[in-house]
Amino acid sequence: MKKIILASLIAGALSLPALAADYTIIAPAAPGGGWDQTARSMQTSLQQEGIAGNVQVQNVPGAGGTIGLAQFASQSAGNPNALIVGGYVMVGAILTNKSPVSLKDVTPIARLTGEYEAIVVPASSPFQTMGDLVAALKKDPGSVSWGGGSAGGTDHIAVGLIAKAAGVDPTKINYIAFSGGGEALAAILGSQVSAGISGYGEFESQVKAGTLRILAISSDNKIEGIDAPTLKDAGLDVVVQNWRMVAAAPGLTDEQKTAISGDVDKLVKSASWQETLKTKGWQNTYLSGAAFDEQLAKDISATETILKEIGLVK
Repeated sequence: MKKIILASLIAGALSLPALAADYTIIAPAAPGGGWDQTARSMQTSLQQEGIAGNVQVQNVPGAGGTIGLAQFASQSAGNPNALIVGGYVMVGAILTNKSPVSLKDVTPIARLTGEYEAIVVPASSPFQTMGDLVAALKKDPGSVSWGGGSAGGTDHIAVGLIAKAAGVDPTKINYIAFSGGGEALAAILGSQVSAGISGYGEFESQVKAGTLRILAISSDNKIEGIDAPTLKDAGLDVVVQNWRMVAAAPGLTDEQKTAISGDVDKLVKSASWQETLKTKGWQNTYLSGAAFDEQLAKDISATETILKEIGLVK
């Protein structure tokens, strides 16, 4: 009898679903920006879909994400419940800041999203078109100040490429870096800079409210729902897409990495995440496993080349 009861208990225990993991997600920037929005969108979907239990988001801003990355790599080693978001901006910041910690010091899991860059000005700006802004840039590069994210990040790279395409020395641009999207937005709205540049999602509500005017978008073709020409339409042969990723801690076992990858795969396929992509205007660029590792290596090499061209890396 005891054997039967014991066997029943064991069978019951084996049939129980595994407890959902708890996660702490590091957003290596101040609140309001793309990484913060990505981390909090992940938090919402992971919990809402029952993929994870308790999910916390922690902001660690500074130096294009490299401060948060260094803290994450040193303090979270071997912890399967720790995640960090990053992406194109972080790749550039690692190079420009000569960061001793790189993405080789964590465990990349997947690329999640892509987002095109939007160039905006306050509603009161004299610049009505991208052509107006480029004309001022050609006349006196230093007189046009650009507000965006971290030095060496996607925004900075895009401005350098715009200058280069316009025949302006990219090293002469007047770029003002902000550590978070909220700070950059306040400076743009307050006319503290001539123009702002970031992912469209960070400006969408202000554009729709009429407080910001969008001059161009950095996509190949016009995007449905965004009333703006592409940079190509404005005569600038520039296409830039920011991408964002999620990484896990260093020092994990293969089983731990597989479990995290499985949770992220469920996340990106969930209804709530698909709705987030739609409402945020993010492109679904999901890529994981060996394919992502290979693409990441290519992106790092390409970014280094671009940063050298625009004078940000020697």
